[in-house]
Amino acid sequence: MEVIRVNSLLPIRLDKYLMQQYPVLTPGRLNKALRENKIKLNGKKQPLSTRVQAGDEIKLFLLPDQLSAAPPVEGPVFLQAKYPAKVVYENEQLLIADKPAGLPVIDEKEPDTLIHRVQLYLYQKGEYRPGQGFAPALCHRLDTGTSGLVLVAKTEQALADLTELIRTRRLKKEYLCVTFGRPEPPAATLTGWLKKDAAKGQVAVLDHPAADAVPIETRYETLAVSGRLALLRVELITGRTHQIRAHLASIGCPILGDGKYGQNAVNRQLHFKYQALCAWRLTFPSDCPHSLSSVNGKCFTLEKPWYCRQLLDGELK
Repeated sequence: MEVIRVNSLLPIRLDKYLMQQYPVLTPGRLNKALRENKIKLNGKKQPLSTRVQAGDEIKLFLLPDQLSAAPPVEGPVFLQAKYPAKVVYENEQLLIADKPAGLPVIDEKEPDTLIHRVQLYLYQKGEYRPGQGFAPALCHRLDTGTSGLVLVAKTEQALADLTELIRTRRLKKEYLCVTFGRPEPPAATLTGWLKKDAAKGQVAVLDHPAADAVPIETRYETLAVSGRLALLRVELITGRTHQIRAHLASIGCPILGDGKYGQNAVNRQLHFKYQALCAWRLTFPSDCPHSLSSVNGKCFTLEKPWYCRQLLDGELK
């Protein structure tokens, strides 16, 4: 643990002050440390936007090697990724990766991200060399705390075609999640308008149109219940920032483990570090463009996450 006594002459944001003291700390690393309760300001967890001033005490529950600059690594940054990506399916045009919870899909300052793991995977196979040909590209994103299937294009044509499938809602995306609270009715299609608050890094769900708000649609079905919890299958009709998390929270059923829209006391009680939300299944239409003909009508499904099995067994309730 590091204890820092702030000596800034003027008030300054907590994250900026920490990055000044430890240049190795990036916004991504700071957000992860905060989610894991490893940053305390005057003994309490505070947002990174909080302004600190002279005399404030900051405690960092991080190891010394996490605060010191790593020795420079020769070559592209993706070589610093911890592991190659776990690939569920692959052909010459695309691959589908299984992203673990807690891993960002992309972050320019973070070496260990999903896209860097994909690049490392293809590099080790001899299929990718920086600056030579098309660089693998994400077709959509998942929140850092969400696990599951992510599409990556391996060619420019596949990127264009996959992006169009997603834009026109022809690619079916289904999720599994555990909510704190049982939704009523057990199955429904939710609609509303989603408005971003960039300053807070979160969104709000409205029941009426508003300036800068976009329409959203989320379909859910209750698969099982256990005590105060419910296991839902969710189909994302529109795909907006934090849509599933915010939409379910708006009906009083936040996702277990969600520190932004959920019940933090329950999250701590049940020891959930990340939201119990998994991008579980991708289903392609039967009339994909030519570059994607190999996945016409195919469905790719992950095993149910551990928390789903525990709820079904009655261990989680």
